Amino acid sequence: MTSNLLNHQIDDILESVLEDASGDIYMVNPSWEGIEQFVSVATGFDDSLPTVHMLADERTLKDVMDDFIVASNAADLISDDALALRTLEEAPENSLLITEDRIVAIVHAGDRVGGLVTEDESFVEDTYDTYAARWEDAETFNLRTPPITDVQDTLSDEIGPDAEEDFSAILDSLETARGDGDGLDEVTISLLVAAKNEALLYDISKWGEDVGIASKATFSRTKTKLEDMGLIDTEKVPIDVGRPRLRLKIGDERLQEADNGQLATVAQSILN
Repeated sequence: MTSNLLNHQIDDILESVLEDASGDIYMVNPSWEGIEQFVSVATGFDDSLPTVHMLADERTLKDVMDDFIVASNAADLISDDALALRTLEEAPENSLLITEDRIVAIVHAGDRVGGLVTEDESFVEDTYDTYAARWEDAETFNLRTPPITDVQDTLSDEIGPDAEEDFSAILDSLETARGDGDGLDEVTISLLVAAKNEALLYDISKWGEDVGIASKATFSRTKTKLEDMGLIDTEKVPIDVGRPRLRLKIGDERLQEADNGQLATVAQSILN
């Protein structure tokens, strides 16, 4: 990669940098799209990944990581030591990708994106050292979302393989999982999956709290909302000691007839 990367998409530029990097990378001041695209590219990357030290605006990081799909995949990368997140106090004008051999400045011009490359040895070395020092002084960004592989593995173990398959299929059908009208959130998805598989509310909420998705109270409140809207039903299941537990079931016949690819779309239309 010795020439400028013009008329490329951000994902193309990121993939080129990941393929050519011989050591750690500093990703400085990435845009919202840049963060999303990095997580997507890195998650699907076939070769071993270098460690990417991402220095980003805290507000931008928080907004992007409100999407469970992005955040859970980012958490996987962090778990694999392929990504580390810290917040940036003073941002340069452009987004930068800095390796030991080159610097790529990401420049937006309308709907066009370019990667302007320099490989001047002295300049690259000074810039790399500058941001390595800034990295050491930067605050760590605390990503609270659990890794997606942990979510899938524990859901399969605790609720069942069919539930994990349903959960993953619903996520695959969504562009975003925010619960803000553009996508269902992870708690709603979990409860719909539990209802489809007729799991107990106790079991799905305990799993969700243990894995780090949300508290049992959040699961209970969301269950009440979905039940009030008719998306799910509950039936009491007696136990030997204590109050009966609630089994979740799909309530709306439109959801009963939907496959996993349609379940999210139908649920969103009802919720909206």
